[in-house]
Amino acid sequence: MPHDDTPPKSSVKPRSETRRPSFFWLLAAIALPPLSLAVRYRFHHRERMPQSGAFVLAPNHYSEIDPLVIGAAVWKLGRAPRFLAKASLFKNPMLGWLLRTSGQIPVERAGSQSHRALRAAEELVEKGRMVVVYPEGSLTRDPDLWPMRGKTGAMRIALERDIPVIPAAHWGTQELMPRYGRKLHPFPRKTIDVIVGEPLDLSAYRGGPLDQRTLLAATGELMDAIAELLSEVRGEPAPAERWDPTQHGQKETGRLED
Repeated sequence: MPHDDTPPKSSVKPRSETRRPSFFWLLAAIALPPLSLAVRYRFHHRERMPQSGAFVLAPNHYSEIDPLVIGAAVWKLGRAPRFLAKASLFKNPMLGWLLRTSGQIPVERAGSQSHRALRAAEELVEKGRMVVVYPEGSLTRDPDLWPMRGKTGAMRIALERDIPVIPAAHWGTQELMPRYGRKLHPFPRKTIDVIVGEPLDLSAYRGGPLDQRTLLAATGELMDAIAELLSEVRGEPAPAERWDPTQHGQKETGRLED
């Protein structure tokens, strides 16, 4: 059964990471009150969110405001959210300072700097922190907002560092800000479902060569798991195959209309 965003009962373990003083307290104080006016969270399987230790959280991605929505959800579930974020966001002086101070990681979409982002994410997991990685790498191109074909970064981090990867999905964010929308629609208050999956079984991939074929196969399983979770909260079956932008003459990054 889904759970709303009311505080967990006393039987739930203390949310130690969010109770520890940090810069995230300031971010939460700034972001959560206005967001709470516009959004009511309905959590499914919140008990699956690890309260300690390193892991990769891999959610679907279909709105520009997803990082705020997922970041707040992760905080409500007891962890401090850290993301791989587009490097262009760090160029804004104020936003860039906020992102760096809170431990977010800039990602170049191509070139030599993209590999450095994976190294930075691995440093986070070595310290027992979680990192949010959008395996699609961009907003989904699927016209019905199902997860599209994934990129391998999330699985590379998980397999190289031998840590869990946990699929997740959310639905309802498109009512707050449509895909490629530029305006928020905060009223009436929106309900956003967030579902946390079980850790992906990576036993078939551990111990072997970490080549492109292995990473693509593991990423395919991850995207199928995310689609299955999204199907659960949407109440409809997911497509049998993930949308492949290249097969539809689409760019894999940037806005569709560009």
